[in-house]
Amino acid sequence: MNKFRIGLAASMALVVGNMIGSGIFMLPASLAPFGGISLLGWVFSSIGAILLATLFGNLSRLLPNSDGGPYAYTRAGLGDFPAYLVAWGYWVSIWSTNAAITVALVGYLGVFFPVLNENPQLAILTGLGFIWFFSWVNTRSVRTVGWVQLVTTVLKVLPILFIGLIGIFYFQVDHLVPFNRSGESSFSAITTTATLTLFAYLGMESATIPASSTEGNRNTIRRATIIGTGITIALYILSSAAVMGIVPPEILVNSTAPFADAAALFWGGAAEYIVAAGAVLATMGALNGWLLIQGQIPMAAAKNGLFPAAFARLNEQRQPAVGILISSLLVSVLMLANFSKSLVGAFTFMMTLSTLSVITPYVFSAASYALHVYAKQESGRGAAIALALATFIFSLWIIIGCGQEVVFWGFFLLLSGIPFYVWLRRDEFRSKE
Repeated sequence: MNKFRIGLAASMALVVGNMIGSGIFMLPASLAPFGGISLLGWVFSSIGAILLATLFGNLSRLLPNSDGGPYAYTRAGLGDFPAYLVAWGYWVSIWSTNAAITVALVGYLGVFFPVLNENPQLAILTGLGFIWFFSWVNTRSVRTVGWVQLVTTVLKVLPILFIGLIGIFYFQVDHLVPFNRSGESSFSAITTTATLTLFAYLGMESATIPASSTEGNRNTIRRATIIGTGITIALYILSSAAVMGIVPPEILVNSTAPFADAAALFWGGAAEYIVAAGAVLATMGALNGWLLIQGQIPMAAAKNGLFPAAFARLNEQRQPAVGILISSLLVSVLMLANFSKSLVGAFTFMMTLSTLSVITPYVFSAASYALHVYAKQESGRGAAIALALATFIFSLWIIIGCGQEVVFWGFFLLLSGIPFYVWLRRDEFRSKE
């Protein structure tokens, strides 16, 4: 196999590995204030994830050689400016995702090194160390990144299965009573928890992004996207329900390592360390995978003149090293800016900001899919339009669930990209005068 290409196993590991990361391992603590009703949030976000996975799987067959996933699909269907907004919004989302993953990674390392929970400066330095180590890994060949992703994905699934399958026997229904602890209406609580849990599904489109580096991309990407999302949904719902039923809500709400705390309650300290080690591997794998994506998206845009040319520059391993390093610098800044919050508070804010930022690419991808199908297909138009419309409505609902503060910052960051677009296209504007 070509050392610069990845196959089905590595492609599916990229999907599962990017989804199974900090989200599932930290979410039980973020959901604890809502109570058992958050399980309904999981159900609705899972439905949305299935819609999105199907959408991206279908787009990958229509445009099999398009690097950049949502960016490439939007550009093909809607043109340069919407594509730029997608690339910018997705890039912002990746900063937030990688910052949130790093916070979760440090939180689970605190099980082994409690000083990390007590010394913010040491926690920051540790997080920065992991960001820059995996940034270096991602400047190696894409197959090296793929193998790292495959190994960490296999290892990270084990603790989730362990908690989900064994923990169900220790489940206490009274931990879910009252069913809605939030003090909000049921609809509002479900909307908010669906938004929070959708973060755990971000990345189902990961296999579409290095499309030209994928063997048999027309079929491989679609299979990896849909199968990977299905596996992840089953693992998430089973394990999240188990943790909420094992750990008392008053403890869970302040936990920096919910899965490890759950394991300690039914099998003692040894199990806590085993599960915490699995969570550390999971977050490391997710950080590795998302750092790959943070280089690919701006590279694809730069090739079309929609990002600075430096982002398209490749090193001897054919990796966009400059783009990866610039992005990692921004991840580091965002993590530093939010470490003044509690660990759970910082994670929740960055997680929701990431979710909002990625909604723009999802909405534009749905519109592009509808246009492509309408223009190129005679049969199956009705089902395709229904899929695009359902995805669009789901995305709007998630925006509502993000809350005013996150919506403000999300749209501020999105709109802040417009001056850069004007600057990049200034010569083109002048030529039209």
